[in-house]
This record gives sequence, C-alpha cells and structure tokens, in this order.
Amino acid sequence: MKHTLSVLLFFMVFFANAQDIIKGKVVDTNNQPLLGANVFWQNTSIGASTDVNGEFSISKTDLTNSLLVSYIGFKTQKVEILNSEFVTVVLEEVTNLNEVTVTKTQKSTEHSLIQATNVQKMGSKELLKAACCNLSESFSTNPSIDVNFSDAVTGNRQIKMLGLTSPYILIAEENIPSVRGASQAYGLSYIPGTWVESIQITKGAGSVINGYESISGQINYELLKPANDIPFFLNAYGSQDGRFELNTHFNQKYSDKLSSSLFVHGNTRQFKNDMNDDGFLDNPIGKQINILNRWQYNDVEKGWVSFLNVRYMKDEKQAGQVDFDPDTDKFTTNAWGSEVNTEKIEISNKTGYVFPDEPYKSFGLQNSFQSHKQDSYFGFNQYDVHQKSWYSNLIYNSIISNTKNKFATGLNFTYDDYNEFVAVNFAQDFSRIDNSVGAFFEFTYDNLDNLSVVAGIRLDNHNRLGTFVTPRLHIRYNPWKDAVLRLSAGRGKRAANIFAENQQLFASNRQFSILNNDGKLYGLNPEIAWNYGLNFIQKFKIFGAESEIILDYYRTDFQNQAIVDLDVSPQQVVFHNLDGKSYANSFQAEFSVTPIKHFTLRSAYKYYDVQSDYLVGKLERPLQAKHRFFANAAFETHIKEKGQQWKFDATYNWLGKQRLPDTSTNLPQYQLDEYSSSFGTLNAQITRTFSSTFEVYIGGENITNYKQNNAIIGADNPFGTYFDSSLVYGPLFGQMYYAGLRFKIK
Repeated sequence: MKHTLSVLLFFMVFFANAQDIIKGKVVDTNNQPLLGANVFWQNTSIGASTDVNGEFSISKTDLTNSLLVSYIGFKTQKVEILNSEFVTVVLEEVTNLNEVTVTKTQKSTEHSLIQATNVQKMGSKELLKAACCNLSESFSTNPSIDVNFSDAVTGNRQIKMLGLTSPYILIAEENIPSVRGASQAYGLSYIPGTWVESIQITKGAGSVINGYESISGQINYELLKPANDIPFFLNAYGSQDGRFELNTHFNQKYSDKLSSSLFVHGNTRQFKNDMNDDGFLDNPIGKQINILNRWQYNDVEKGWVSFLNVRYMKDEKQAGQVDFDPDTDKFTTNAWGSEVNTEKIEISNKTGYVFPDEPYKSFGLQNSFQSHKQDSYFGFNQYDVHQKSWYSNLIYNSIISNTKNKFATGLNFTYDDYNEFVAVNFAQDFSRIDNSVGAFFEFTYDNLDNLSVVAGIRLDNHNRLGTFVTPRLHIRYNPWKDAVLRLSAGRGKRAANIFAENQQLFASNRQFSILNNDGKLYGLNPEIAWNYGLNFIQKFKIFGAESEIILDYYRTDFQNQAIVDLDVSPQQVVFHNLDGKSYANSFQAEFSVTPIKHFTLRSAYKYYDVQSDYLVGKLERPLQAKHRFFANAAFETHIKEKGQQWKFDATYNWLGKQRLPDTSTNLPQYQLDEYSSSFGTLNAQITRTFSSTFEVYIGGENITNYKQNNAIIGADNPFGTYFDSSLVYGPLFGQMYYAGLRFKIK
C-alpha cells in the first residue's frame, strides 16, 4: 500500500508542469464521440486525430490560433483558441458528401497510439466480416482472442486471451460487468452480434474503475445507440447445419432528446447432425428468444445523458445422442442426453452529467440488476444455478490544476445471491451470498505529446475475499513518429466459480472432488495474480502502402489459483489450490499492410508458454496450443453511385499441437495420444451490396474440413466408466456453409 501511494504521489508531483497543450473532444450533435476526426492548425502540418472517446491533444503553435476540425460526413469547423482550456467541438452532419474533403479511411480495427492502455477497437465494419451470430463468434477475425469449443456435446465456444480462459477476462457491456458468475459458460452466446456497435479489447491489467477481477484483460462491447440508430434493420441467416436466425431492430426518435430502440433476436436449430458418426449430435438443437428495449435521453445544453435497458432472454438447448428424447429418456439409460435451459432478465441504467462551464468535470452513475437462471443436466449429472445480482458504480472525473492532470474516483457496490445445486458423484447445495464494496482512485498524466501515465488503486472489502488493495499502472511513450511503447502492471483477485466455469466437465463420467482447505468458497482460497505487459506499435509505409507492426509480450504470475486438475486420473477431476507455481507467458507479433486501396492483409504469430504445478507435477496447461498462426485478407471494391459494392474476406487459423490430459490408464481403445495433431481452418465470406439499404452474404467456416477424431471418449458406452466429451481441441462438424441478408430503412 505504501509503495503504491508513493508511486501515485510521485507521478502527480513530477508531471505537474509541462508545456502548454490544447486538449479537447469532438462529438456529433447527439454528444456521441467521433473516432478518427482530424484536428489541424490552419495553414500548418501540425495535426492530431481523435481516439475512441473522441478526445485529442495537440501542441500549441505561435503560427495561428485557428483549429480546423473535420470528419467524414460532417461539416468542417474552424475553432478559435484563445486559451489553454479544454475545448469541445460539435460537428454537424451533412447530406452532401461533396462538401467534405475525405482525409482518412477508418479501419475496421484500430490500435491507438495515444492511449496509455493497450486497447484495440473492433468497429461494426469488422463485425460484418463474418456472420457474427453472437458475441462468442465475433472474434474469429481478431488475432488477439482465441476461440475454441469447450466440449463435444454443448457446441459452446470459449474464448481465451493471453493463454487464459474467459473467467480471467473482465467482460463488460458499456463498462458494466456482464458475463460473470453463473453466465461464464454460455453468456457470450446470449449477446447477438447485430446489437453490438463496437468492441474494445484491452490486454493486460485494465482500469481499476471497472473492478478488481480482471487478470488477463478486459473486453467491453458497446451496443447500438438509439440516438444514432436507423428506423429499421433486418438480418436473416441460415446455415447448412440447420441453424436459422432473425434479427430485427426498430428505432423511434420521439424528440431531439429522447430516442428508443427495440431489438428482437430469435434463433433455432432443429436439424440433427452427426457428421463424425459417433452417435452424438455435433451441435445441440434448440431455440432462443432475446428482446432488448433501450432508451436514450440526451440534453447536450444542460449536460445530461442517460440510458435505460430492459432485457429478457430465454434459451433452450438439447444435446447428446441422436436418438435421445427428453420426454422418455431423461435420467434413464435408454439414451444419453443433456438439456440446458436458461432464462435471463436484466435492467440497467447509466446516467452522466458534464458540467457545462467545466467540460473536464463530470460524474456518472451505473446501476444494473440481473437474474440468471439455468436448469441443466448432463446424463445423470445435474447442475442448477440461479444468480441474482446488483451492481452500482459512481464515478467522478475532474482535473488537478490543468487538463494534463486528470483523475477519476468513485465507489463500487456488488451483490450476488447464488442459489446453486450440484449433483454429480455427490449432491450438495452451494447457495451463498457474496457482496463487496470498494473505492477507487485513478490518476492520469498526459503531456499531450509523447507521454502519458495512468496509475490507479482501489480498496475493496468482500465478505469472502476479505479487505485488499488492487494497484494498476500503465505508461505510454511515443519514442518517435507513428510509434508507441507501452508498459503495464497490475494485480487481480477473484473468487473462482468452479462449477459454473467448468460446465463442460459435467458431460463426462469423471468423479468430482475438492481438496478442501477451509477456504471461503467451495473450500478454496481466492485466485490472485499479477500481470505484466510490454507493447510496441510502429506504423510506417512500404512502397507507399500503409503498414503496421505490433509486438506484445505479457506474463501472468499466479500467487494462488483454483487448479482444475484432470491428470490425476481420466476418471476424476480434482479442484485444489495452487501448490507451487502457475504462470502464462504470451508473445504476439502482428503485421498488417494495405498494398492497394481497400485491400488489407493481416497476419499474426502467437507463442504461449502456460504451465502449472498439478498434483502429479509441473505440466503444460492442457488443450492450449503453444504455437498459433493467423492470417486475414479483406478486399472491397469501390462503392458505385447507387451504393453497389463487393466485399471479400478470408481468415486462416493454424494451431500447433496441444497437450491432452493423461488417459494412459484407460483401456487401449479409450486412450488418447499425449498431444493432439496440429491443424488449420479457413473461413471466408463474400458480401454483395446492392444499395445502401440491401445486401446479401454467403460464407463458409472450416472450409479445410478438419474434424477431430474420437472427440468423445467412450461414445459407444456413455454410461460407462470411460465416457468423456470434454477433451476437445478442434472442430467436430467439418465444413459448414451459410447465407444471409441485411435490409435497412434509413
């Protein structure tokens, strides 16, 4: 605590004085930030671009006091700067694009050179490169996120970052934690992709404002804003495996201040597919209905903005053997089957106020209530959980002396009521109530040129985790033009929900056991880890082509971890506290180039060294490829006068061998190799835009047709000792093709 406070005081004092810089924000008439707006001193080459928050900084000059601010589709505005105060520029949209000079094409994925944290933003353009039916499928074209199937029964997809699974990632909806606790396993599949406006991916230790749980990173997704949405949107989708989806968005603007959107999503799959002839469905059948009503109130003149979301979701899945009928076979040996039925209700509100005379000063209040109820069984194993949660976050933002020294401070409150029942080889009620209250302070120094520092600290009191301090530090330095170097370090702490986060293990006949050491949750101690990171970005031109190279190295060291140990025996899973060392090293090298206009090539190599001390000794984390390669090619034709355009996108992923949990004591026919084989998959999509309001798309996933052999151990005897469907490292279905259409009324 002493050392952390000393660091904060040091940065506050040391950076208190610096050269005069103009800092501001560019927004539209609805007070929404504009990313990539150009800000230049008139008749000079001194300029800057706005970040994801619409903010910019630019050095003062003696040549002129006039700033020119431009953005595609908006009127260029001249602003006279008379002092060094924070300036907010409001741009008006125009209908005649000939009045605007196009100076920059916004990329589908942006890496900022001016933010202290290592954040990349995936815009709506990136999300349309694949049929993003839900959020878990939205990362197939992003090399920073790894997407894997969790098991061979449920068809659920799991994401990883920096070699660690999603529970170590703080996933938030507009900075309100959303996928956590009971929703960890399936929560990403409950967020339709068409609802998402953008996704921000933060690697490493994130901001203390959003909580203490993040360890490997943060993912924040922004929903479409009613004030900016179009009156009607329709997306229809159908795939070869029998999956059909329909998304409709309705928008109504009641006044210049009040707007509302109604989002309706439905999907169903009724085809029974068994492409590998093991007697089990490759994907579950089922249906989902998902409704969101979203309200937005803006009063720019008075400084108020508010959002209200009301949401209902019901999802039903049936998996297992092809002949399984839940009406006659549930909890019998007639056929092995599974059902996962989930109902979710959510109400959330965000209210913010910006002081009209002091735009650098603001406060915000976030509140969210969620009810997540899941009733499920997997053969004879049963798992029921009902989580009722309340989250509140009060934030105040201001400056110290000048806008180079900013701070954010506030209070968090979290309440979780878990009604959890587990019936495996034992039956036990794990119902409990968790609550925490915390205070945070985050100081930001930015010389508005080449250096920024974000130092944060928070103090929390949790009824199970105790009282603890969470420090975070981010430093950004621009050593030369179009380059940035970042350093980060931070601590994370969390309570592992071992059953909710490892539901794939229920789809096996493993015996569950917990090595209880009188910890506060399931007899285990809380997970604690430190994350350290280094990031370098250099933008440059090769023969006139815009290029970018990104190098990342991150290390996560666990002081304690809830180990999921599958190597004691193939008939057992043991949960225990870490006794020894556990770490994850992650290195990524990414290169992108735009050789010609509208044609972009991206590639990335990733190396993971993830190891833990298990009961049998130190081992590589199972089902984790040490080497991965990613390549993406995207091309668009020139937009014709009526909006006609072709879009082509292809993504290749190669995964090296992965360590498989030990099965050497099984009968020979139920044994797996020590390592999986390496494999590659290819996804591609073609989109034809016929006008500004109508387009169709066709695509394919896993075009290389790779299928994992023996994905289900003991599929011939699912009620026997050796049955296990959780050891999945590759695709099960093989090639899968789809088609869809999008229609808009503007």
